[in-house]
Amino acid sequence: MRIQIYYVYILTNTHHNVLYTGVTNDLERRCYEHKQKKIKGFTQKYNADKLIYFEKFDFIDLAIAREKQIKGYSRMKKSALIDKFNKGWKELYHNGKIEVPV
Repeated sequence: MRIQIYYVYILTNTHHNVLYTGVTNDLERRCYEHKQKKIKGFTQKYNADKLIYFEKFDFIDLAIAREKQIKGYSRMKKSALIDKFNKGWKELYHNGKIEVPV
């Protein structure tokens, strides 16, 4: 039996004036889909395809609860969360791989 991992992630655009929070069970695939504009809606409309934050979860219900919590945050609180994880808001998705910030 394969253990499933779930991710809550935040994307932004080039100018960092848009934040999108989502949940997935395959972060690399999902980032690729956002980069290729395969997902219609908010991220495609606002060019939000730069991965700047993510968290891992073992259970989907915990990931969904965290996604909802982050979506409820103010812009300032989301920015502080991102800054603590990824100072400078560097792109974390490169050539099909996810980079963990240091």
